[in-house]
Amino acid sequence: MRLLGNIIWLILGGLLLAIGWAVIGIILCVTVIGIPLGLQAFKMAQLTLTPFGKDIIYGGGLGSTLLNIVWLLLAGLWMAIGYVIAGIATCVTVIGIPFGLQSFKMAKLALMPFGASVVMVR
Repeated sequence: MRLLGNIIWLILGGLLLAIGWAVIGIILCVTVIGIPLGLQAFKMAQLTLTPFGKDIIYGGGLGSTLLNIVWLLLAGLWMAIGYVIAGIATCVTVIGIPFGLQSFKMAKLALMPFGASVVMVR
């Protein structure tokens, strides 16, 4: 099911979203100050490329919390709103529910990427 879900996800726009996140990450990493943000964009690209079979583990300490607050205020809130809207739109049909759940997973990561790790589910 994971393989089929990821293939459908890639065909219906996941590949373009992942490429977009990777390009944003490269642009952010050009400047020294943007490297931490660029690394988070690469994390989003990794999850966006093949979200089925992956989970997010949250950790980190005070530094991650402070960076997540800055991220949330600058861009995270708007990105998460976009993912939630996409998730709601795809959950309208029974077939779209698994894809909507993946969008909600990405919304959570878009809110708090610092201190989070994307891991494979066994």
